[in-house]
Order: sequence, then structure tokens, then C-alpha cells
Amino acid sequence: MYTFSVRLGVMVMAAALAGCAAVAGKTNMLSDDDIKSKSAGVLGYQPNELTLLNKRVDGTDTYVNLKTKDGKEFTCLINGGNLLTLGMTNPPMCNRKGEPVKAEPFKKK
Repeated sequence: MYTFSVRLGVMVMAAALAGCAAVAGKTNMLSDDDIKSKSAGVLGYQPNELTLLNKRVDGTDTYVNLKTKDGKEFTCLINGGNLLTLGMTNPPMCNRKGEPVKAEPFKKK
């Protein structure tokens, strides 16, 4: 009986977590203008100097590729901006295209 309860609990928890990721992805509230505005501050550009090349939402994360008016390309990760985070976001983490995004921007060297 105990083993059945544990298994059932694990299955319910797994289904709930999968449901949360689906809800987060489907309720993304970040418009293209929001993405450019948030990313511009991190990159040191004005929002009107950025062009959004593409956007992909995966759970609570939004991945974007941006191009500046001077031809530089950046990849940014924005966490949040959906129903599960009440629309709030963390500051974008951006790097030049082809370089890995630094997922730990506040880590001491």
C-alpha cells in the first residue's frame, strides 16, 4: 500500500510539473517591443537600434536573436514574462552570436 501511494504521488507531481511548463510557454507575455527594450539596456543600445531576428519560448525561458544597426548579432535569454511569474522577468543574459550565454552573470571570478 505504501509503495502504491509513493508511486501515485510521484506520478501526480510529474504531471503537475509538466503542466506548469506547458502553461508557462503558452502564456508568455513578452512582446517584441518588450524584448527589444529589456535587451537594449543590457547590450548598451537603444531599442530602436535592435532588430528581433527570431524568438523561441521554452517553458519560462525566452531565447532571442537580435541584430544591431551596426551589424552585430547577439543571443539573449530572458527568464520569466509569463503567467507563472506574473509577467515579471529577470534581466536578460546576452552574448555575441556564437558564444555561450553566461547563465551565471553574478558569479565571482
